Amino acid sequence: MRVLVTGGAGFIGSTLVDRMLAEGNVVDVVDDLSTGSLANLSSARSLGEGRLTIHRLDIRDDSLADVIAKSAPRIVYHLAAQPSVSSSFDNPTTDASVNVVGSLNVIESARKAGVDKIVFANTAGIYGEVPARNLPVREDSPIEPQNPYAAAKYAALGYLGMYRRVHALEFTSLTLANVYGPRQNANGEGGVVAIFARQAVAGEPLTIYGDGQQTRDFVFVDDVVDALSRCAERGGGLNINVSTGVETSV
Repeated sequence: MRVLVTGGAGFIGSTLVDRMLAEGNVVDVVDDLSTGSLANLSSARSLGEGRLTIHRLDIRDDSLADVIAKSAPRIVYHLAAQPSVSSSFDNPTTDASVNVVGSLNVIESARKAGVDKIVFANTAGIYGEVPARNLPVREDSPIEPQNPYAAAKYAALGYLGMYRRVHALEFTSLTLANVYGPRQNANGEGGVVAIFARQAVAGEPLTIYGDGQQTRDFVFVDDVVDALSRCAERGGGLNINVSTGVETSV
Protein backbone atom coordinates (compact mmCIF):
# COMPACT_ATOMS: atom_id res chain seq x y z
CA MET A 1 0.00 0.00 0.00
CA ARG A 2 1.15 3.54 -0.68
CA VAL A 3 0.61 6.04 2.13
CA LEU A 4 1.47 9.67 2.79
CA VAL A 5 2.23 11.02 6.27
CA THR A 6 2.06 14.75 6.96
CA GLY A 7 4.23 15.61 9.93
CA GLY A 8 6.15 12.42 9.22
CA ALA A 9 9.43 13.76 10.66
CA GLY A 10 7.86 14.41 14.05
CA PHE A 11 7.75 12.34 17.22
CA ILE A 12 4.59 10.35 16.43
CA GLY A 13 4.83 10.73 12.65
CA SER A 14 8.30 9.24 12.33
CA THR A 15 7.31 6.30 14.53
CA LEU A 16 4.34 5.74 12.23
CA VAL A 17 6.62 5.92 9.19
CA ASP A 18 8.81 3.19 10.72
CA ARG A 19 5.73 1.02 11.21
CA MET A 20 4.45 1.61 7.69
CA LEU A 21 7.80 0.69 6.16
CA ALA A 22 8.16 -2.39 8.38
CA GLU A 23 4.80 -3.55 7.03
CA GLY A 24 6.11 -3.25 3.47
CA ASN A 25 4.32 -0.06 2.46
CA VAL A 26 5.63 2.73 0.23
CA VAL A 27 5.70 6.01 2.18
CA ASP A 28 5.79 9.68 1.29
CA VAL A 29 6.53 12.13 4.10
CA VAL A 30 5.46 15.78 4.01
CA ASP A 31 7.08 17.91 6.72
CA ASP A 32 8.40 21.47 6.85
CA LEU A 33 10.82 20.45 9.66
CA SER A 34 9.67 23.33 11.86
CA THR A 35 9.25 20.93 14.78
CA GLY A 36 10.18 17.61 13.18
CA SER A 37 13.69 16.43 12.37
CA LEU A 38 15.37 14.39 9.66
CA ALA A 39 17.21 12.64 12.49
CA ASN A 40 13.88 11.09 13.48
CA LEU A 41 13.78 9.45 10.05
CA SER A 42 17.32 8.04 10.09
CA SER A 43 16.19 4.45 10.68
CA ALA A 44 13.38 4.84 8.16
CA ARG A 45 15.80 6.07 5.51
CA SER A 46 17.92 2.94 5.88
CA LEU A 47 14.97 0.56 6.30
CA GLY A 48 12.90 2.01 3.50
CA GLU A 49 15.50 2.41 0.79
CA GLY A 50 13.57 2.94 -2.41
CA ARG A 51 10.24 3.04 -0.55
CA LEU A 52 10.56 6.37 1.29
CA THR A 53 10.32 9.84 -0.22
CA ILE A 54 10.64 12.97 1.92
CA HIS A 55 9.10 16.26 0.80
CA ARG A 56 10.17 19.33 2.79
CA LEU A 57 6.94 21.25 2.45
CA ASP A 58 4.48 23.32 4.45
CA ILE A 59 0.98 21.81 4.36
CA ARG A 60 -0.38 25.25 3.39
CA ASP A 61 1.68 25.31 0.20
CA ASP A 62 -0.23 25.17 -3.07
CA SER A 63 2.20 22.55 -4.39
CA LEU A 64 0.90 20.03 -1.85
CA ALA A 65 -1.85 19.07 -4.29
CA ASP A 66 0.76 18.16 -6.90
CA VAL A 67 2.74 16.10 -4.37
CA ILE A 68 -0.31 14.10 -3.32
CA ALA A 69 -1.49 13.67 -6.92
CA LYS A 70 1.93 12.43 -8.04
CA SER A 71 2.47 10.06 -5.12
CA ALA A 72 -1.13 8.77 -5.37
CA PRO A 73 -1.41 7.38 -1.82
CA ARG A 74 -4.33 5.22 -0.79
CA ILE A 75 -4.25 6.60 2.77
CA VAL A 76 -3.18 10.02 4.03
CA TYR A 77 -2.19 10.16 7.70
CA HIS A 78 -2.56 13.80 8.71
CA LEU A 79 -0.37 14.52 11.74
CA ALA A 80 1.19 17.86 10.76
CA ALA A 81 0.15 20.70 13.03
CA GLN A 82 1.12 23.80 14.96
CA PRO A 83 1.26 21.85 18.26
CA SER A 84 1.71 24.52 20.96
CA VAL A 85 -1.29 25.58 23.04
CA SER A 86 0.53 28.63 24.38
CA SER A 87 1.51 29.68 20.85
CA SER A 88 -2.11 29.31 19.78
CA PHE A 89 -3.07 31.91 22.39
CA ASP A 90 -0.22 34.22 21.39
CA ASN A 91 -0.89 33.89 17.64
CA PRO A 92 -4.36 32.43 17.07
CA THR A 93 -4.43 33.45 13.40
CA THR A 94 -1.16 31.65 12.73
CA ASP A 95 -2.47 28.61 14.56
CA ALA A 96 -5.64 28.66 12.45
CA SER A 97 -3.59 29.15 9.29
CA VAL A 98 -1.74 25.89 9.93
CA ASN A 99 -4.32 23.78 11.74
CA VAL A 100 -7.45 24.86 9.86
CA VAL A 101 -6.35 26.20 6.46
CA GLY A 102 -3.43 23.77 6.25
CA SER A 103 -5.66 20.84 7.16
CA LEU A 104 -8.23 21.94 4.60
CA ASN A 105 -5.46 22.04 1.98
CA VAL A 106 -4.54 18.45 2.90
CA ILE A 107 -8.18 17.34 2.71
CA GLU A 108 -8.94 19.07 -0.60
CA SER A 109 -5.67 17.85 -2.15
CA ALA A 110 -6.52 14.31 -1.05
CA ARG A 111 -9.98 14.60 -2.61
CA LYS A 112 -8.57 15.80 -5.92
CA ALA A 113 -6.04 12.96 -5.95
CA GLY A 114 -8.68 10.29 -5.32
CA VAL A 115 -7.32 9.25 -1.92
CA ASP A 116 -9.45 6.58 -0.21
CA LYS A 117 -9.14 7.82 3.35
CA ILE A 118 -7.65 10.40 5.70
CA VAL A 119 -6.62 9.37 9.21
CA PHE A 120 -6.47 12.47 11.41
CA ALA A 121 -4.54 12.98 14.66
CA ASN A 122 -6.87 14.96 16.93
CA THR A 123 -6.35 16.36 20.44
CA ALA A 124 -8.13 15.51 23.67
CA GLY A 125 -8.25 19.27 24.20
CA ILE A 126 -11.46 19.34 22.15
CA TYR A 127 -13.27 18.15 25.31
CA GLY A 128 -12.07 21.11 27.37
CA GLU A 129 -11.92 20.92 31.17
CA VAL A 130 -13.76 17.72 32.05
CA PRO A 131 -15.08 17.30 35.63
CA ALA A 132 -13.47 14.46 37.57
CA ARG A 133 -16.81 12.72 37.87
CA ASN A 134 -16.92 12.36 34.07
CA LEU A 135 -13.54 10.65 33.72
CA PRO A 136 -12.43 8.79 31.73
CA VAL A 137 -13.67 10.92 28.84
CA ARG A 138 -15.97 9.18 26.38
CA GLU A 139 -16.36 9.91 22.69
CA ASP A 140 -19.89 11.21 23.31
CA SER A 141 -18.65 13.83 25.78
CA PRO A 142 -19.48 17.48 24.98
CA ILE A 143 -17.04 19.23 22.65
CA GLU A 144 -15.95 22.37 24.51
CA PRO A 145 -12.47 23.51 23.38
CA GLN A 146 -10.93 26.14 25.62
CA ASN A 147 -7.94 27.20 23.55
CA PRO A 148 -7.40 28.19 19.90
CA TYR A 149 -5.37 25.03 19.18
CA ALA A 150 -8.22 22.71 20.23
CA ALA A 151 -10.78 24.90 18.44
CA ALA A 152 -8.76 24.63 15.22
CA LYS A 153 -8.52 20.86 15.53
CA TYR A 154 -12.29 20.68 16.02
CA ALA A 155 -12.78 22.83 12.92
CA ALA A 156 -10.63 20.42 10.89
CA LEU A 157 -12.75 17.54 12.19
CA GLY A 158 -15.82 19.40 10.93
CA TYR A 159 -14.32 19.67 7.45
CA LEU A 160 -13.53 15.94 7.44
CA GLY A 161 -17.16 15.16 8.28
CA MET A 162 -18.42 17.47 5.55
CA TYR A 163 -16.07 15.97 2.93
CA ARG A 164 -17.24 12.49 3.90
CA ARG A 165 -20.90 13.46 3.42
CA VAL A 166 -20.46 15.53 0.27
CA HIS A 167 -17.47 13.95 -1.50
CA ALA A 168 -17.43 10.39 -0.02
CA LEU A 169 -13.85 10.94 1.21
CA GLU A 170 -13.57 8.54 4.15
CA PHE A 171 -11.86 9.53 7.39
CA THR A 172 -11.13 8.38 10.92
CA SER A 173 -10.15 10.81 13.65
CA LEU A 174 -8.07 9.59 16.59
CA THR A 175 -8.26 11.81 19.67
CA LEU A 176 -4.99 11.24 21.48
CA ALA A 177 -4.32 11.42 25.20
CA ASN A 178 -0.84 12.42 26.47
CA VAL A 179 1.51 10.52 24.18
CA TYR A 180 5.04 9.70 25.38
CA GLY A 181 8.02 7.69 24.13
CA PRO A 182 11.28 7.84 22.17
CA ARG A 183 11.88 10.95 20.01
CA GLN A 184 9.54 13.12 22.08
CA ASN A 185 10.88 16.66 22.26
CA ALA A 186 11.90 17.46 25.83
CA ASN A 187 11.67 21.16 25.02
CA GLY A 188 7.96 21.03 24.25
CA GLU A 189 5.28 22.14 26.66
CA GLY A 190 3.27 18.91 26.74
CA GLY A 191 5.94 16.23 26.94
CA VAL A 192 6.23 15.94 30.71
CA VAL A 193 7.63 12.38 30.51
CA ALA A 194 10.41 13.49 28.15
CA ILE A 195 11.06 16.60 30.24
CA PHE A 196 11.33 14.63 33.49
CA ALA A 197 13.56 12.02 31.80
CA ARG A 198 15.94 14.70 30.50
CA GLN A 199 16.08 16.40 33.89
CA ALA A 200 16.68 13.10 35.68
CA VAL A 201 19.52 12.09 33.35
CA ALA A 202 21.12 15.52 33.84
CA GLY A 203 20.80 15.26 37.60
CA GLU A 204 18.51 18.28 37.68
CA PRO A 205 15.48 18.69 39.97
CA LEU A 206 12.12 17.82 38.38
CA THR A 207 9.99 20.92 38.06
CA ILE A 208 6.36 20.29 39.05
CA TYR A 209 3.72 22.97 38.70
CA GLY A 210 0.96 22.94 41.30
CA ASP A 211 0.74 20.19 43.91
CA GLY A 212 1.56 17.33 41.50
CA GLN A 213 -1.76 15.64 42.14
CA GLN A 214 -3.15 16.64 38.75
CA THR A 215 -3.60 13.56 36.59
CA ARG A 216 -3.05 12.69 32.95
CA ASP A 217 -3.69 9.68 30.75
CA PHE A 218 -0.26 8.72 29.43
CA VAL A 219 -0.29 6.49 26.35
CA PHE A 220 2.84 5.02 24.74
CA VAL A 221 3.65 6.12 21.20
CA ASP A 222 3.74 2.54 19.83
CA ASP A 223 0.15 2.01 21.01
CA VAL A 224 -0.90 5.21 19.24
CA VAL A 225 0.87 4.11 16.06
CA ASP A 226 -0.86 0.73 16.31
CA ALA A 227 -4.21 2.51 16.43
CA LEU A 228 -3.24 4.71 13.47
CA SER A 229 -2.24 1.64 11.46
CA ARG A 230 -5.51 -0.16 12.20
CA CYS A 231 -7.47 2.86 10.99
CA ALA A 232 -6.46 2.15 7.40
CA GLU A 233 -9.30 -0.37 7.32
CA ARG A 234 -11.49 0.52 10.33
CA GLY A 235 -13.35 3.30 12.10
CA GLY A 236 -14.86 5.07 9.10
CA GLY A 237 -16.48 8.38 10.04
CA LEU A 238 -15.63 8.02 13.73
CA ASN A 239 -13.78 10.15 16.26
CA ILE A 240 -12.08 7.59 18.51
CA ASN A 241 -10.27 8.22 21.80
CA VAL A 242 -6.84 6.60 22.05
CA SER A 243 -5.72 6.27 25.66
CA THR A 244 -5.22 3.85 28.52
CA GLY A 245 -8.24 4.98 30.53
CA VAL A 246 -5.94 5.13 33.58
CA GLU A 247 -5.25 8.29 35.60
CA THR A 248 -1.61 8.88 36.52
CA SER A 249 -0.68 11.80 38.75
CA VAL A 250 2.13 14.10 37.65
